[in-house]
Amino acid sequence: MRALSHLGAGLLVAGLLVGAAFAVEGDVIFKREDGQGGTPAALFPHWAHRIRYKCYACHPAPFEMKAGANKISMDGMLEGKFCGACHNGKIAWAITFETCNRCHVAK
Repeated sequence: MRALSHLGAGLLVAGLLVGAAFAVEGDVIFKREDGQGGTPAALFPHWAHRIRYKCYACHPAPFEMKAGANKISMDGMLEGKFCGACHNGKIAWAITFETCNRCHVAK
């Protein structure tokens, strides 16, 4: 019985890790305004954030709850706006050149 609980926990962790790389219902893909580019569009795993935080942690600030209402930019994030409000290296992992592939995932 204990082996089954370990197996279940392992499958759950594996599912979470694999799921982070693929969009699921409720996730947000931030399409690039300039169309095609060298960097893939960013994928925001809404489901992963929602299981940890209440809606008011992000809405209405720093994100309005309307698709396209937020003009998100890397410069803004690096200034501590948008995702950068939490992804600052203290609350959550910092936005750096080394962490690009955590959000910008190829389809």
